Amino acid sequence: MSEQFLAASAALDVPIAFVDLETTGGSTGVHRITEVGVVEIGPQGVSRWSSLVDPQQPIPPFIQQLTGITDAMVRGAPTFDAIAPELFARLEGKLFVAHNASFDRGFLRSEFERAGLAFNPDVLCTVRLSRALFPAEKRHGLDALVERHALVPSDRHRALADADLLWQFWQRLHELVPLDALRAQIDRTLRRYRLLGDLTEDSLDAAPAGCGIYMFYGEGDVPLYVGRSVRVRQRIRAHLTGERRSSKDLRLAQLVRRVDWRATGGELGALLAEAQWIATLRPSHNRAPRSSRHDPVDAPWPFDGAIVFEESGVDRGEPAGERAGEHACTLHVVDRWCYLGHARSLAQADALLAQNATRAFELSTYRIMQTHLARGLRVMPLVPSESLASRESPATPVVEDASTVANAG
Repeated sequence: MSEQFLAASAALDVPIAFVDLETTGGSTGVHRITEVGVVEIGPQGVSRWSSLVDPQQPIPPFIQQLTGITDAMVRGAPTFDAIAPELFARLEGKLFVAHNASFDRGFLRSEFERAGLAFNPDVLCTVRLSRALFPAEKRHGLDALVERHALVPSDRHRALADADLLWQFWQRLHELVPLDALRAQIDRTLRRYRLLGDLTEDSLDAAPAGCGIYMFYGEGDVPLYVGRSVRVRQRIRAHLTGERRSSKDLRLAQLVRRVDWRATGGELGALLAEAQWIATLRPSHNRAPRSSRHDPVDAPWPFDGAIVFEESGVDRGEPAGERAGEHACTLHVVDRWCYLGHARSLAQADALLAQNATRAFELSTYRIMQTHLARGLRVMPLVPSESLASRESPATPVVEDASTVANAG
């Protein structure tokens, strides 16, 4: 076994591929790869591989100037389809290490997908690792690492030369950082494609980008934990792949086998849905709802029938047009202190009401609605089959004195 592999794998005993790309731009959907460089570290030692790639589109002048890769250089080079099988074989089964790794992984994943290959490696980003290990430093770009750690560039903004700088940085870390600390930070920084159970990074892509709730299930589909967030997908990833803030967080993450979620269109809807799930399912890692002997087991409903209130979802950074439904106006339906759910239209709200003919008093909904009605929450009656156009605007309160409603019962 290679001495270099043994030295480099002290903190992480797996084969590693240090990867860098040059591209025609920053968008995986529009731009293409112009060069790939890989430094492989494994039991057989260190090997280097690179190839220019014909992007089949012009390289912008400023990128030609930055990288030194011109249209003439890539003319006649292999297309990505042509190198895909060999490159995939080199990367398969290795930890994917790159600087700003989401950029490189994203481009390669898109290119491999076009070639009919699923590329889903575990990923370590050296920018994130540098920030974790040297928090006092402000700059963590590759030029900063070269300067700070006395790395020796053979070139800059060429794929193989930059991949080799990452290999040099990796070796320097083993000299500068105590092994236990290095292992701990790598574990916190590394993003695993397969998370826990059957969960993968791909499966989390379906989670709402905006407001909603989520449920973690363990073995046997036992409810573990309900949470809410204004960025559900990001919050779930933080639970499962982010740095553990406590031993409790670590224990929870290790137990998760399945995740369920629901977009709610707004924060009040998320609050109601979260409280309902907790009260109904009693997840073991949530605090039990507080109760006292003074809590009502029922309360008068101050309206003639079911009510709806409207929330508008907030764009949390999704690309224009993506998951647009998550940012549309959402109608939340409440009847007799029971939260029935949310709908995108009055017809759907009517259907929710009809489907929930038997409704039980929910203490959590009572408490939340009392608070928000007292603050002036604007609601309107849900009259079956009545069109939205014939109603008052949701911006007009149905109840003139919200505090009177809040104190009812």
